[in-house]
Amino acid sequence: MTQYEIWWADLPGSAGRRPVLLLSRPSAYGYLDRVCVCEVTTISRGIPQEVRLGTREGLRRASVASLDNIQMVPTKKLSERIGALSPGRVLEVKRAVGYSFDWVELKGN
Repeated sequence: MTQYEIWWADLPGSAGRRPVLLLSRPSAYGYLDRVCVCEVTTISRGIPQEVRLGTREGLRRASVASLDNIQMVPTKKLSERIGALSPGRVLEVKRAVGYSFDWVELKGN
């Protein structure tokens, strides 16, 4: 389990069981009971706070990582690895976080 992997998670409330993109730094998974994730959904709004995902990342259908939906999840709620982002796509996640928090320095040009 490490940063930028996609896992199945049991989320609270109506979100239920769904894929999530792991966001916490790699060293955190060895000692934290809760890690930072964002929800993955098949509903795309076509906004810069989303990162497109699909079969290359292990998903069955075209989806997006919604960086507007970041939350802390207990690691015991992460059940199965689905896949991961390629290293070349990490900048897309950072840029989407920049848009989510309106951090100009991460938005890029």
